[in-house]
Amino acid sequence: MRGPLGIAKTTVEDAAREAGVSRATLYRYFPGGRDELIAAVVGFEFARFFDRLYDEVRDAASLEEVLERGIGFAHQAVVGHAVLQRILATEPELLEPTLTIEGSQILGAIAEFLVPYLERHELAPGVDVAEAADFLARMALSHITSPGRWDLADPPSWPASCASSCWRGSRRPRFAESAGR
Repeated sequence: MRGPLGIAKTTVEDAAREAGVSRATLYRYFPGGRDELIAAVVGFEFARFFDRLYDEVRDAASLEEVLERGIGFAHQAVVGHAVLQRILATEPELLEPTLTIEGSQILGAIAEFLVPYLERHELAPGVDVAEAADFLARMALSHITSPGRWDLADPPSWPASCASSCWRGSRRPRFAESAGR
């Protein structure tokens, strides 16, 4: 599926040739043919991305560190994925159904991952942990694909600003912490 034809013109024969197997073997594993094979490849790449992302942030000590490392890693992984970039440049319509269908699952998984970190922070009064996690997941995805003024290729130049801007409204203000003592 890495050939110059792109996904729209890739056939089962092309995929079988690339994998070094017969067409019949591919059809045994993917009886739905080309569409099932493409869905499986996209699903595999999604799972691989999130496994690598988890490996990158799993030992983070704080929410800020999760956001800093996670957003930076994810941005570099998306920008550096040659096949994804080619598809986005030449056949973006092929990814829209997958991203739309799986988008809520992706947001849910990211939000769920952030909940324990948020529970350890003192959130502003009235801020619901689940809502804050959903908000942060959406902000993180936004920064991954469109980093704005931060150069995500140079982590020292952006993390504190980026991470704090992602969750500024959810956190108890520092002056309130010191005033309450």
